[in-house]
Amino acid sequence: MFLGNYLYRVPALLLAVTLHELAHGWVAYRLGDDTAKSHGRLTLNPLAHIDPIGLLALFLVGFGWAKPVPVNPMYFKGDRHRGMFLVGLAGPVTNFILAFITLFILGAFPSIGAVPHLPDILVITFRYNVLLGVFNLLPFPPLDGSKVLAYFLPRSFLQTFHQIEQYGPVILIVLIFSGVLWRILSPLINAASNIIFVAVSLLLNLL
Repeated sequence: MFLGNYLYRVPALLLAVTLHELAHGWVAYRLGDDTAKSHGRLTLNPLAHIDPIGLLALFLVGFGWAKPVPVNPMYFKGDRHRGMFLVGLAGPVTNFILAFITLFILGAFPSIGAVPHLPDILVITFRYNVLLGVFNLLPFPPLDGSKVLAYFLPRSFLQTFHQIEQYGPVILIVLIFSGVLWRILSPLINAASNIIFVAVSLLLNLL
């Protein structure tokens, strides 16, 4: 049973992480930056995006990371500040869309319950995508939420914000190992899950 649980989690994790990182690179590419493409990151091959240690950490302690997608805002067309906001937002939004799709499939096609293991994989896929979407929106560097937050800060404060970014990983590690992070995440994950559940229910009622 223990091994079976991990076999469910592997495809769920690979899908969530791969599309999250691909979304970052794709949006940057659409904005004019081909750095991710030149590094082979505009691909559905999970091996291009996985950080082995980050993946192992996600399995063992519930949080982890992938290889950051290289982005160079100097190549962006138009407002670079807005471009980084869109690139940062792309990953979490993709995770929420995947969570919506998996929950919709579970609700719209109850017959998939007859397919061995598929419902379990979809449920775990939903949970991981909500987790990754919410976690990455936290406003601590190097998480995507820091890029989203930077877009809404006064331009006069941006230099100071970028100077304190170097302490973001330290703050994040302290929050994780102190247990504070999960007290922050739990209500946010529950809220996001409920919103997606309501949205899927409304859509199913319209069909």
